Amino acid sequence: MLPSQPLPEYRTKIQTPRRRRLSYRQVRRIEGASLWLAMLMLLFVQPLFEDARATERQVEEGTGEFHYLGDQGRVPAPVLSTDYKVTVTGLIAETRLRQSFGNTSDQWQEGVYTFPLPENASVHAMTMTTDERVIVGEIRERQQARREYEQAKQEGRQAARVDQQRPNLFTTRLANIPPGRTVTVELKYQQLVRYDSGEFSLRLPTTLTPRYIPGVPAVPEDTQWTGGWAVPTTEVADAHQITPPQVARDGVATGSHEATIAIELQAGLPVSKVSSPSHQVTDVHGNDSIRVTAVSGTVAMDRDFQLRWRPVRGQEPAAAVFHETWQGEDYLLAMLVPGEQGSRVLTRELILVIDTSGSMAGASIQQAREAMLTSLDTLGPGDTFNVIQFNSHTSRLFPQPVTAGADNLERARRYIRGLQANGGTEMASALDAALDGDKESTITDLRQVVFVTDGAVGNEQALFGQIRDQLGGSRLFTVGIGSAPNMHFMGQAARFGRGTYTAISDLSEVSRQLDTLFRKMQSPVLTDIDVNWPAGVEADEQFPARVGDLYLGEPMMLLARGASPEGDLAVSGSLPGGQSWQRGLALEQASSGAGIHRLWARAQIDQLLDQGLSGQVGDDTREQVLALGLRHQLVTPYTSFVATDKTPARSVEEDLEQAAVPSLMPAGSPHQRIGYPQTATPAPLLMLSGLLGLLLSGLIAAIRRWRV
Repeated sequence: MLPSQPLPEYRTKIQTPRRRRLSYRQVRRIEGASLWLAMLMLLFVQPLFEDARATERQVEEGTGEFHYLGDQGRVPAPVLSTDYKVTVTGLIAETRLRQSFGNTSDQWQEGVYTFPLPENASVHAMTMTTDERVIVGEIRERQQARREYEQAKQEGRQAARVDQQRPNLFTTRLANIPPGRTVTVELKYQQLVRYDSGEFSLRLPTTLTPRYIPGVPAVPEDTQWTGGWAVPTTEVADAHQITPPQVARDGVATGSHEATIAIELQAGLPVSKVSSPSHQVTDVHGNDSIRVTAVSGTVAMDRDFQLRWRPVRGQEPAAAVFHETWQGEDYLLAMLVPGEQGSRVLTRELILVIDTSGSMAGASIQQAREAMLTSLDTLGPGDTFNVIQFNSHTSRLFPQPVTAGADNLERARRYIRGLQANGGTEMASALDAALDGDKESTITDLRQVVFVTDGAVGNEQALFGQIRDQLGGSRLFTVGIGSAPNMHFMGQAARFGRGTYTAISDLSEVSRQLDTLFRKMQSPVLTDIDVNWPAGVEADEQFPARVGDLYLGEPMMLLARGASPEGDLAVSGSLPGGQSWQRGLALEQASSGAGIHRLWARAQIDQLLDQGLSGQVGDDTREQVLALGLRHQLVTPYTSFVATDKTPARSVEEDLEQAAVPSLMPAGSPHQRIGYPQTATPAPLLMLSGLLGLLLSGLIAAIRRWRV
């Protein structure tokens, strides 16, 4: 075998173009220019950083001020002060709410403030006070009110407008606030006080929990500036109108966002105890009334103000009726309390649903976990249960409900204790998971869903329609968590779910409130309720049109138009076990009432709007709601209050800056502020310096490549 020989080596010379190399002098010139560019950048940006850091330091020290970037630079938002004066007469609370907007800048401003009101508020009057002039607002069709307001704003005349975004969310617009001056908007609204389990209560919301906005961005039909941090989506078309900027308490000017509250109770019966779970209050008893104020004088607008009063034991009301004649028509308000008829122990399937979205972070998730753990303690040996959590996704602890044995309960407790708050509030999927199980349930007595949430969603109407369509034989009970829950969602979700709602604002309240709730859940006190008014009351003139089940301690609230205070109101129903129940109420015993016609109109408006839960509201419904709002002087989705001055105050040549008044983040929330692009922070400077740094780095890299 021949020895192997190395193969001959062949080399091919490849001709490549020579890269042009910079001369030594050119390289030094480029490096010098880069160095000077870096020095100039530092000299230019450093004062801006110092200014931004000074602003940040002011915020940290409690003397900060919310700013907007306008045409003339940073513009401070108007300073807000609020005053509540409430008079409670029997079952009706009349509130006079004053909002004062102080312009601390040297420019003319338009202030926009989105704020909460009680979920059952009927706004029926508005005035604007500027200097010593008082201008009375008038109710208009919403688009007409907008046109009048915009015209006055463009002409330099002072104007105010109040719109309803949700039944518990409104917007005040105030045009042409003079530099260094204050303009006040005064609203009047009514609401029914709540009576439950022998105790009256009243809630005054002062801020809101930021709402989750589902859906994908959509082109808005109304591009009017609102200062909202969200854009319209396919599921929430008005997202920009219900998402005001929000800041921590130390992010507003000193003295801003503080409220004074004075409440006069004319209960009409002896009161044994007045208390507040949210604030320290003092109560002074007079001959016929009780005056309640906050001990601190002013309160920060970072939580709902709650007040409770309990009648003397043995003198709790079992029935009450009030009458009003308005524009020649009779209106009646009646309350009946079936009383404690006892309950029977029933086997039940308990589905516990907990909201673990980002808005529940902080104190809210602690309260929610405690509520869930307390709920597990109510289960008996024959009951079944499951735990569902939801945020951006929904998950079940067990694939199907399991028996309430010791092992399953302990596993559930460990699961609940480990829950953390993060992500979005995709509530629709959680309702699917909770309510669809009704089709496969083997429980013959009660299937109950307890929904623990802050209700911070923007698509409430769609969720109400889902509950109505999917409820089946279940009962839905809502538990509102946090210092500023969405009570509109809580109450309406429970109504469509044929259950009841509870609000918990503090860990110390969990045990007491849930004990009351679960005593109610043992069984409805009264079902199959039938209401018969005297002759003259048409079926479509009484509300509610169909009374739902009543639970332990709950009253029946009835409204009617066309019923004179004569004859008897007859109510019947079924007690637990199938026993019949009947009660009559003599209407001639009615006391005089004021504003009952507004409560009736609000009830009719709500019932009309319920027809649009599964889609758009029809033209006929819109026209009926519009007519009710105009006749009874109420703010509705289709009517607004507007007040305009006749004399121009601002020259049209002068600029008008727009500035939204922020709300405070709810107490206990870990979030500092919503609406970063419009606050005075160094974020824009950081982005600028970052871009310049990238540019400089790229230049240096290019120089090195050229040198090589």
